[in-house]
Amino acid sequence: MSSQPSPAPEAPALSLTERRKAATQLDIARAAAELFTQYGPDGTTAEDIARRAGVALRTFYRYFRNKQDAVGPLLAAGGDHWRALLAATEPGTALPKALERAVREALSAPDAHAAERLEQTRTLLRAAVDDPALRAVWYRVNQESEEHLIPVVARLAGTGADPLETRLTAAAATDAIRIALETWAATDAAADGPGSPAELAVRCLRQLMGGLCPLPADGEN
Repeated sequence: MSSQPSPAPEAPALSLTERRKAATQLDIARAAAELFTQYGPDGTTAEDIARRAGVALRTFYRYFRNKQDAVGPLLAAGGDHWRALLAATEPGTALPKALERAVREALSAPDAHAAERLEQTRTLLRAAVDDPALRAVWYRVNQESEEHLIPVVARLAGTGADPLETRLTAAAATDAIRIALETWAATDAAADGPGSPAELAVRCLRQLMGGLCPLPADGEN
């Protein structure tokens, strides 16, 4: 695959209405995650979430089908962040290195705020084990993330890239992060260091992509 990506296309600017909608959805998602952490999905109602978010119940249902669906924007935020990191990769960087760097940075916990976000994800993934509706939201978020990742990978791979290989790369990278987070969530490992999401995701990425293209060894730039 070519390692000379073209410049990333500029994303269209959101309108004021779209920004307000996204902000409201994220406020509701945070409220839902907080309540799920405190009381679990079974102990939380849509009314509870709307009240915590400071919105009317009809506003809640304007954006979300059910209480589990409400955490979707929060779970999707991580994927948005790592795709943005990948899209901003310096031109000329080999795709395998770009993927690994983006994964490491997106799942690292350099401060308390980042660690708190990961812990919140862990709580939601643990709850999803026994909640099919919440698990369905998690799988949907990952599927959408994979679809959004394909054009980013295609740009970095270059004009001569095989579309099938591009799609497989996007699937492998998405699954590496999903499996790493699910594995970490089932443990009590810290958000950084051995057994952390970043460490596990790099391991998964190297295993899943080994047949596509060689990944850098530890310590390589």
